[in-house]
Formats: sequence, structure tokens, C-alpha cells
Amino acid sequence: MRALFLPTILLAAVMFVAAPWLIDGAPTESTMGFVQKIFYFHVPSWMVMFSAVFLCGIAGAIHLFKRSAAADRVAAASAEIAAVFGIIGLITGPLWARKAWGVWWQWDARLTSALILELILIAYLLLRRYGGPGSEKLASGVALFGMANVPFVYWSVNVWRTVHPKTTVVPSLGPGMRGTFWWCSLAFVLLGGALLAARLRIERLRARVDELYLER
Repeated sequence: MRALFLPTILLAAVMFVAAPWLIDGAPTESTMGFVQKIFYFHVPSWMVMFSAVFLCGIAGAIHLFKRSAAADRVAAASAEIAAVFGIIGLITGPLWARKAWGVWWQWDARLTSALILELILIAYLLLRRYGGPGSEKLASGVALFGMANVPFVYWSVNVWRTVHPKTTVVPSLGPGMRGTFWWCSLAFVLLGGALLAARLRIERLRARVDELYLER
């Protein structure tokens, strides 16, 4: 894992450097114009966030039922990655909305549920940090609750009337947009994976320090 970290982070950096040129060369959406190009960073950030939330929830469940310290470390690291990429999505979304809808924010189903999911992640992290002994078990329950919210956030635009684009946007991308979108998505996935690996290493080292402290 450590051997792959540097190549992964370098590849992600190269892809992010090339991304603006690809985005600039992609066709401009006829309705929203140039501002639609935020899409190439906005959607991939949520893809990484959703994946990290699922990983956090699954690891939290394993820790809750099997008392696995390794799974608990994965859950803690995944929650931090999910929160970071969720903030990216919550920043790029209003930037897009201001030009597309004329307002920074709409309290529709997708935006509200996405904000709630981000607040759940923040609550998880605060609980881990300040909850005291045994708080990791309660945090695992919060992680499961967050994971259960991901399908709700994703499908909300298809169930309720909302100003947010539906989930059919990505499959319907034209050839000129599709390649750029998947390029940016892969860059975000590589970055998220590298950050997760680094965060897991920090957790393992922290656990080792605690063990040495107890032995002393």
C-alpha cells in the first residue's frame, strides 16, 4: 500500500493539472452555458463522498458487531475523507446554482438531504473526538445512519419535484462531455484513495503509540 501511495498521488496531480484543459475543450451546455462546467468537479466530489460514507458505514457495522479495531480505524478515516469531499460538493453546488437558478440555495429534497448527510458526518467526527471512552460504538451507529441516507440523497431528485438535475444526467452525457467527466471522476477517486491510505496509516501509527504507552 505504501509503495502505491506516491505513484497514485502523482497520477492524481497530473490528471488534475490536465483537467482544466479538458474541461475547457468540452462542449458548452446549451441551457446553462459556461457555468455548467463546474459539473466536472461537483459530481465527482459527491461520488467520492458517497463511496467513503458507504465504506464508513460498513466498517462501522463490522466494528459494532465484531469489535474490530482495524474496522474502526477504517470508519474514522473514511468519515474524514467523506466530510472533506462533501464540503467540496456543498461549495461547488451553490456556485453553480447562483448562475443556473439565480439563487445560492434551494431547500429542495436533494440539497437539504445532502446538507443533512454532511452534518451527520460532522456529528460522527465530533463524537469520535469529544465523546470520551466508548464513543466509537455510538459513532458506529451514526455511521450506519449516514450510510442509510446515501440512497435517499441519490434518489431524491427522481422521487420529488426538485430544481436539481435528475440522476439521468450522467448517462445522457454527449461524447465530448463523457470522456472529460470520467477523467475528472478518476482523478477524484485516485485523490480520495490516496488520502484514505494516508489517513489509515496515521490511525495505525496512533494505535501503535497508544499500545506502547500502555506497555510503559
